[in-house]
Amino acid sequence: MSWRGASLFALACQFTLGLFDDPFVDPGRAEEIVGRAEFTAAGLEVQAASLTLLKNGPLPLAEGARLYAEGVDPAVAAGYAKVVATPGEADVAVVRLAAPYEPRAGGFEAFFHAGSLAFPREEIERIGGLQRTVPTVVRVYLERPAVFPELAGGAAAVVGDFGASDRALLDVLFGRSRPGGRLPFELPRSMAAVEASRSDVPGDTADPLYPFGHGLSYRSATAGRTSP
Repeated sequence: MSWRGASLFALACQFTLGLFDDPFVDPGRAEEIVGRAEFTAAGLEVQAASLTLLKNGPLPLAEGARLYAEGVDPAVAAGYAKVVATPGEADVAVVRLAAPYEPRAGGFEAFFHAGSLAFPREEIERIGGLQRTVPTVVRVYLERPAVFPELAGGAAAVVGDFGASDRALLDVLFGRSRPGGRLPFELPRSMAAVEASRSDVPGDTADPLYPFGHGLSYRSATAGRTSP
């Protein structure tokens, strides 16, 4: 479908929904609807269910464990664990990472993340040091595929994230919710495998780290739980 056809289709959907018949919002009614507790709860449930458990050892964690966290709001984490300042004090660490990319200035590529899927060597070494200090749960925001065999190999658990909040993530890590996601694309084992694959064929890299559709689940509410 061309961009013009897609635009016409979107307009047709809006007409079908009646958005052009009554386009104005009632402010009073909006205040009653937006942010309602049941809507917030439903959104949190969907976020948690989208989280994709790629590797598991200690999950779900025991609430009250001593937690060292990077990229997680300490105020939110305090509702699940005792937040500590250093890895050496912790029973477990949680690190939120995002799929890497190379910034491109100007041109078409400036509008989206492009370039290498591999994490910089210094980041791999830094996270590797953390993993050798304390069991570490690595969460990767997968707005695009990522290459991270070293990080996955040293991690106690790996979670793929497609835009979940800290609360949704911690609900899954501490067993209040269960992960239900599956990978929508494969995660390659190396950039060499990416470069050797056919660019117009999905799932074409050799021996992927995690294949398309991969996703684990908790066997029971207490399976694998790590005590403080």
